[in-house]
Amino acid sequence: MKHLSKVGIAFLATVLVTFSSHAATTSVEVLHWWTSGGEAAALNVLKEDMKKKGYRWVDSPIAGGGGEQAMTTLKARVNAGKPPTAVQFLGYDIIDWAQLDVLANLNEIAAKENWGSVVPEPLQKFSKYQGKWVAAPVNIHSNNWVWANKKIFDELNIQEPKTWNQLIAAAKKIKKAGYIGIAHGGQAWQEAVMFDTLVLVTGGPDFYRKALIELDQKALTSATMRRVFARMEQIRELVDENFSGRDWNLATAMVIEGKAGLQLMGDWAKGEFLNAGKVPGEDFLCFRTPGTDNQLVFLADQFAMFEVGKDAQEAQFALASSIMAPSFQIAFNKVKGSVPARTDISDAEFDSCAQAGMEDLVQAGKNGGMVGSLAHGHAVPAAIKNAAYDVITAHFNGEYNAAQATKELAEAIADAQ
Repeated sequence: MKHLSKVGIAFLATVLVTFSSHAATTSVEVLHWWTSGGEAAALNVLKEDMKKKGYRWVDSPIAGGGGEQAMTTLKARVNAGKPPTAVQFLGYDIIDWAQLDVLANLNEIAAKENWGSVVPEPLQKFSKYQGKWVAAPVNIHSNNWVWANKKIFDELNIQEPKTWNQLIAAAKKIKKAGYIGIAHGGQAWQEAVMFDTLVLVTGGPDFYRKALIELDQKALTSATMRRVFARMEQIRELVDENFSGRDWNLATAMVIEGKAGLQLMGDWAKGEFLNAGKVPGEDFLCFRTPGTDNQLVFLADQFAMFEVGKDAQEAQFALASSIMAPSFQIAFNKVKGSVPARTDISDAEFDSCAQAGMEDLVQAGKNGGMVGSLAHGHAVPAAIKNAAYDVITAHFNGEYNAAQATKELAEAIADAQ
């Protein structure tokens, strides 16, 4: 959005003011990309809460697990003068829209409910802009999880891997037994999720920050980064030949159905297991990618409210309040697979996977092991993220070897800055 001219910004402001007079006071239109079974079930918790408050929910789902399609639709809607009431956002996308001064000011409700003392500082970086709350965080997700079919692990006598080499050995054993070693959906954002995790596995949090947040060229061109790409090649050898274009939840279903042994995916995958009636520890295993205990590559789904006039403000505040309510944070995140965006919530009602995730969040906050996801726009702005996407997915599809990919990534990031 930073490429818009001053004329373009003025136009956006004009159409938003025009639209405000038409805003419905008793309805909230929410644009989002939560369309898989587990995601839809989680969102329904929020829908029902708003209905109980007397508001009509207008659902505007745009399929696409990384949110790219939703952002394209949003730009068209805003340019047409018809922004939704609230939009699901990730990371720097919130900041891009806040810079255009088109997001509603949530300071009144944030102060009333004391958001500042319960939302972790790394999230507030994206929830606030120039001192103004512009988004309400729903959850905290993390990328660096492994989801495994317990029946396959038991059948092959595979123990939880404690090192990267053990994980690869387990996946090879699974493949040799006739299953798919690693379930994967061949989309750029999914490959970037694995890449995020492997940067953390291979270099640790300090290297991750140097390479993917500070964009240090020495780190980007290092032997450590070449090892990251070499490990991506190990994964490539263990996925099935039909991986290209597959949605993430279909890859998760392969693990659920016993077609594949494991998947490297964020904790939203747990929502699919739960939606299928599976129980952690009995039907599936969840564990941190070896080498990342008490560390996490985080992202947070947040809902930003568009400035659509004072008539709609009451509904927007009601929605923001529902999102931040402890009861909703518990109910939603139990279904979604993530952990609450508030630090004052007990883990008593959560399953073993979520309890481990909540403990990791606490420990990562203490030890500096919490880093923003490149794949989901919490490390760098969209232009840099997209440049990295291109290289990462090209490498995964065989266009570059590890050395070439390392060089291409550094150059692409430098060009995008």
